[in-house]
Order: sequence, then structure tokens, then C-alpha cells
Amino acid sequence: MNDHLAQAKIRIDILKSNVQYIDHLLLKKIAGTWQIISKSAQQTTLTSQQVTNLGRRVLIVASSKAFHGDSQLPAGTSFEELLSAYDVFTQAGLIVDFVSTQGGALNLSYINTSNSEHKKYLYQPDYMYALSNTMRPAEVDPSQYAAIYYVGGSNAMYEVAENPTLQHIAMHIYEQNHGVVAAVCHGTAGIVNLRLKNGEYLIKGKQITGYPTAFENPDRAYFKHFPFQIQPKVEELGGSFEYGERNASFIKVDSRIVTGQNYQSSQAVASTVLEHIQ
Repeated sequence: MNDHLAQAKIRIDILKSNVQYIDHLLLKKIAGTWQIISKSAQQTTLTSQQVTNLGRRVLIVASSKAFHGDSQLPAGTSFEELLSAYDVFTQAGLIVDFVSTQGGALNLSYINTSNSEHKKYLYQPDYMYALSNTMRPAEVDPSQYAAIYYVGGSNAMYEVAENPTLQHIAMHIYEQNHGVVAAVCHGTAGIVNLRLKNGEYLIKGKQITGYPTAFENPDRAYFKHFPFQIQPKVEELGGSFEYGERNASFIKVDSRIVTGQNYQSSQAVASTVLEHIQ
């Protein structure tokens, strides 16, 4: 969008006939008034699952941090973990919103242009627009969400766990909406400080996974900037940390908490979240 041209998308759901229409509009400001100058439309027949999930929302959480600690070592959000969750949720008819610690564009990492799924989503305008315009925590209405999903990437170790507004959002979804709290890989760092109304840590007595200490490389410069390690932190706060084989999908599910150990677990975590909210 600029001062004189803009694009808009309108979605119309007709539940009686299980049909969805998407209108794409090109608008131009003429004499101070926005007018439609071009329009295209597409029609889709909704599946029963999509009809069931219409109006349901999932909030995906990421960090805005661009560097490790106070260094100039780049840090970013895992593109694979973002798109895996987004794909599972949107294909099932859910609305997906993105929030980051500071709002705005995400710092993305691990993009592989030889990967057909990565390439598809790099050229998907709705998806890339969403990643470029994430909400700030203060802009989120937690009453709207059936689940909150923390994605990883090395920057997930920073800014998320200690953010009080994100903590409030997550616990509103979990305790008041009876929703799901999910995390994958280093995203598990974001849930360690969550507390129930009684003051106990959410992860206390729960089976949790995330990126384990055994898979980290302590000799790498970036690792020295991590404020904590996920596995010992979970165990310190009363959680039971478990993990599986390296480079294989492994998830744990406990009391509406769904966690995965690595990016290979992203699809399984998202699919399990979907099962719980249905």
C-alpha cells in the first residue's frame, strides 16, 4: 500500500452451502476517495473441518531479537517452524495471527530456497505480509484465541520468556479460554516462566520437550550469549524434560501443553494442537 494505491482481500463464508469466496481488490485514491479499479475472485468448497474451525484463531509467538545478547552475531526466527504451523492451521480453516516482542517485521533464519515449501511461502503474499507486520503484545486480545504457539530459531531465547504481556496472554488462553499452549525447539524457552493463577509454574510436574542441552554446541560463539539453557531451566522449575533422537520428530503432550524438540517436530506439534482445539 502507498498513498494512492492499495490492495484488499475480502473473505465471504457461506456456511449453508460450505462455500468460501475470496475477492482480491485493487484500489486507487481518486479525488480523495478510495475506489475499486480492479477485482478478481475465487471460489472454494470448504471441508467439514474448515467449516468447524471457521472463526477460530491461533496466535503464533516469535522474538524480535536480531542479534545474540549484546553481540553482533545474527539471530533469527526459524522460517520452517513458522510455515509448518501456519500451513497446518490455515489448511484446517483456522485464522493465524502473529505477535512478536516488539512488533513489525520478523528477522527470519534458515530459509532454503531449494526447498519447495519454503519457496512457495516466500511468494505467498498474505503469509509474507503477516511476517512483516506482526502485532505488538499490547495489541493482542487474548480472548480471541484457542491456542498460542511459540516458534523457535536462536532468537527465541531472548525477550520472550521475560515479557509480562506475553505471559498474561498465554495464561488467559490456557486458563480462561481452556486453550492450548504449544512450543517447538528453542520456542520452549518462551514458556518456562508461565505461572498458573495459584502461582505455580505451568510446566511444574509436566512432561516437556524442547531443544536439549545434548544437541547444543557449547563451543559456538552464539551459545555463550544464551541467558539460560532450556533443559536445566525446565528441570529447575519442576518440569520433566524428555527428548528423542537427534534430527527426528519428538513431541510431548501434557495437560493442554504441546511441545516439540526440534524443527522436524513442527508439523506434529501443530497437528496435535489442532486435535486438541477440536
